[in-house]
Amino acid sequence: MWRRLVAYMRFDGLGPGLKVNPLKARTSPRVTPLAEVPFDPNPGNLRMFRYLPRGLKAGAPLVVVLHGCGQTASGYDLGAGWCQLADQLGFAVLAPEQKAVNNPNTCFNWFNPEDITRGQGEAASIAAMIQTVIETHRLDAGRVFITGLSAGGAMASVMLATYPEHFAGGAIIAGLPFGAAANVRDALESMRSAPLKTPHQWGDAVRAASDYRGPWPRISIWHGAMDAVVNINNAQASVAQWADLHGLSLGAAKQEMVDGAIRLRWDSRLEIYTLGALGHGTPIDASDLGQSGPFILDAGISSTRRIAEFWGLVPAAASKPAPQSVPKPAPPARVTPTPQRVYVKKMPTQETAQQEQAKTVEGVIRRALKAAGLLR
Repeated sequence: MWRRLVAYMRFDGLGPGLKVNPLKARTSPRVTPLAEVPFDPNPGNLRMFRYLPRGLKAGAPLVVVLHGCGQTASGYDLGAGWCQLADQLGFAVLAPEQKAVNNPNTCFNWFNPEDITRGQGEAASIAAMIQTVIETHRLDAGRVFITGLSAGGAMASVMLATYPEHFAGGAIIAGLPFGAAANVRDALESMRSAPLKTPHQWGDAVRAASDYRGPWPRISIWHGAMDAVVNINNAQASVAQWADLHGLSLGAAKQEMVDGAIRLRWDSRLEIYTLGALGHGTPIDASDLGQSGPFILDAGISSTRRIAEFWGLVPAAASKPAPQSVPKPAPPARVTPTPQRVYVKKMPTQETAQQEQAKTVEGVIRRALKAAGLLR
């Protein structure tokens, strides 16, 4: 059974025998500033890396970043750009790293009961890292956030469920909801299609993971509509899970286009971004933060910056500035019509194109919601 999971867990496109870091910089000399530090206890046998920007003040926030399968903490940081943003905004970065001895493809074991239970395994190790860095560097325990890609996104869901009191917010990128799997077979099936549960059942899975009863962390969810590795209905199941925990109606979201992505936002506690042409990976804007690479996809929108904005780490006004407007040309002179009939094909405007894209992706979302049992 484990061999089946290992074979499927090459879902980051990594072939057997790959020895190099899949996110190693190919054109940029920039290196990650993450440094490994010891911590204790470590029942999950993980590695701990952290970055503290120069001049970091006591009481600064902390962002925990979890890599995907086949990746490393430093490789994922080079791609997503969290340490870059930490330099700009003044927060600490904690980056747990999986060991091949625990999982041959260095996936966090988000499906293993021994690693996703409060006080045990990898979940307990990550909680110990958080406590260590907060106490050592006098960070703000009330402003701790967690994000991850793919298996790292699923593990972020685990941490938000098993240690919710540790987090003010989270972000799940191409991941799965907590409770989607408790063994190898479940993991394989859930990646193909999220289990059918009601929103309340999804919420109950989180409520059963600890004695905590709220207030719950604010959650940002990101997924590509073309993701062939982790089905998009896992994103919809995550929405249902956190909407239930926050007491939000699924139909109460406001929809808008943001840099080519469809964002549904309920309020400051829950949002989801769906990118119509995106496959499996973390969307970035390489002109802003990070650098593209395997499963770090330059989509013209920085999930890193947008997530930080949603968490309250960066004001909305400090987002990537909009391009300067180009003066509109003067309208053409009025021409007296002639009897000759001319047919002119009407070209779609940018607004029309965005509306059509919204309709297409909205259809994908609705089909995914139906597949997850959230719509009839």
